Amino acid sequence: MINEIKHAIQDEYADDFAWCYGCGRLNETGLHLRTGWDGDKTVTIYQPRDEHKAIPGFIYGGLLASLVDCHGTGSAAIFLHRKNGHEPGDGVEAPRFVTASLHVDYLKPTPANTILKAVGIVEEIHPKKYKVTTKVYANDTVVVTGEVVAALMPKTFLAN
Repeated sequence: MINEIKHAIQDEYADDFAWCYGCGRLNETGLHLRTGWDGDKTVTIYQPRDEHKAIPGFIYGGLLASLVDCHGTGSAAIFLHRKNGHEPGDGVEAPRFVTASLHVDYLKPTPANTILKAVGIVEEIHPKKYKVTTKVYANDTVVVTGEVVAALMPKTFLAN
């Protein structure tokens, strides 16, 4: 499994849509989650910060839900980007997705001071809708599983 995302789909989002707290590269206080390819699976790697603890030694569940959420929408975007003949890093603006549904199962307490890896599999369920199943690893242990249905962002989301 890879340990670094060199070319992330979030780097290809238009500036107007790069403000998400979870994955927006332009949100100064955000998490800056980045999603790339690892073979035929998607991966997001994140080191939680001290303020992400729920109790001493363990990570807050809301952060884990955010990781699954942004990994899911990023995975749908990178999948469609590749389907359209592009890859992150080629300078072509990527499609942007929003969350249609989010489901998270917390399997084990997630230790603090551990790099997290979200690994996903993308399934196209409609030309504008994708299902992403995700496993979040702390070290080699699956601590969270999740599913995101991601919908292609409608044009009505454009700011006026």
